[in-house]
Amino acid sequence: MNEAKMNELTQAEDMAYFRADLCCYSPESYTLEEKKEICNDMMATSKAVLDAMREDFEQLPPDARAKLLDMLCASGVESPQWWWDVLVGDGDPLYRELEPLS
Repeated sequence: MNEAKMNELTQAEDMAYFRADLCCYSPESYTLEEKKEICNDMMATSKAVLDAMREDFEQLPPDARAKLLDMLCASGVESPQWWWDVLVGDGDPLYRELEPLS
């Protein structure tokens, strides 16, 4: 994926979480429908970022994937199981189990 697309995805995710922060600060300013939309945007944008990471990971040659996965697992950022789930397995368990609010 190109840098512009990744920036677009991360900016959308940042905006979704910013809106959630505003909602937490002043919940009375939002309708129930707006709160559901904010929650759904948070889930959708975060999932889109993780899906893009997986797509990029899958395009690497096998030896590069193994080295990158080893490096990420040793980084201390998230758990090794989380990296495995996101990049190799079925995706982040959170996004497998949750469905958008209706």
